[in-house]
Amino acid sequence: MTDTRLKVGILGASGYTGAELVRLLVRHPGVEIALLTADRHGGKPLGDVFPHLARLALPDLSRIEEADWDGLDFVFCALPHATTQQVIAGLPERLKICDLSADFRLRDVGLYEEWYGGPHRAPALQKEAVYGLTEIYREAIAAARLVANPGCYTTTAELPLVPLLAGGLISPDGIIIDAKSGVSGAGRAEKQANLHTEVSEGIHAYGIAKHRHAPEIEQELAVAAGRPVTVTFTPHLMPMNRGILATIYVTLVGGADAEDLRVALAAKYDPEPFVHVLPAGTAPATRDVRGSNHCLIGVFADRVAGRAILLSATDNLVKGASGQAIQNMNVMCGLPETMGLEQEALFP
Repeated sequence: MTDTRLKVGILGASGYTGAELVRLLVRHPGVEIALLTADRHGGKPLGDVFPHLARLALPDLSRIEEADWDGLDFVFCALPHATTQQVIAGLPERLKICDLSADFRLRDVGLYEEWYGGPHRAPALQKEAVYGLTEIYREAIAAARLVANPGCYTTTAELPLVPLLAGGLISPDGIIIDAKSGVSGAGRAEKQANLHTEVSEGIHAYGIAKHRHAPEIEQELAVAAGRPVTVTFTPHLMPMNRGILATIYVTLVGGADAEDLRVALAAKYDPEPFVHVLPAGTAPATRDVRGSNHCLIGVFADRVAGRAILLSATDNLVKGASGQAIQNMNVMCGLPETMGLEQEALFP
């Protein structure tokens, strides 16, 4: 019997998003994991790096330069920012790729160089990269070879904002995004700021007025609004492992009220398997999406006339990263979009 499953490689399998890709893909009936790379752990079983994955029958970790691309159909790149462009540029052109780093998210290479502090090393590839917010760019993703998976904060903020800006229900001016994330969003590298004693029993803002997701958010909101958009975006680190809750403040236009926003979002997302608009008066929580590929959106009237409050919750490692990447792979490869992503949230 011929095995028709996709042969998939994961570059950067020793990070949180790499491990999450493995966790999800091992239950994906249309995929076989054929390659795992992690340069610092080359030659080791993945179970040495992530004991919770030790019982799985997986290839050992290898260095990228030792990777055998023959027979692969699809590659996930879960490498650090500013390292992926050259790697992808060297991959066989027949491979389809979903990149989880920020290296291809910004369409303007000058903007990339401004925010990431170095030259873009694959500008020709940037021209063909498709931004991977699946519910918004599904048709383009289906025809793409290279998809730039969105950031976790950006996914959480853009899903409620893009349809409302496109529909002319909210003003592009004065949007405030106040977002809280679990510590896994900062990656697995050893950093003093991520130590338990630095994070537990407290909350702190970071990247104030300079977080790299800001230009990505503004890029996509500008497309929806048809004009430049500047947002106030402040991320905060929470003493939890995973999850993002974005509280978004918007100004209503054209006589719209909060219920109009909720109805418009419901009309957009009711057919979608992973984005859910909650009933009026219901607020989402990160515990309601933990471990799942779902995004929950709530809409509230502000006590200030003419304004509304949007609440959006995702799991930063799933819908904000690896789950959305698999969703994009399914679309790119003609598989059912929900395949491998059917699990509900883990509660409590």
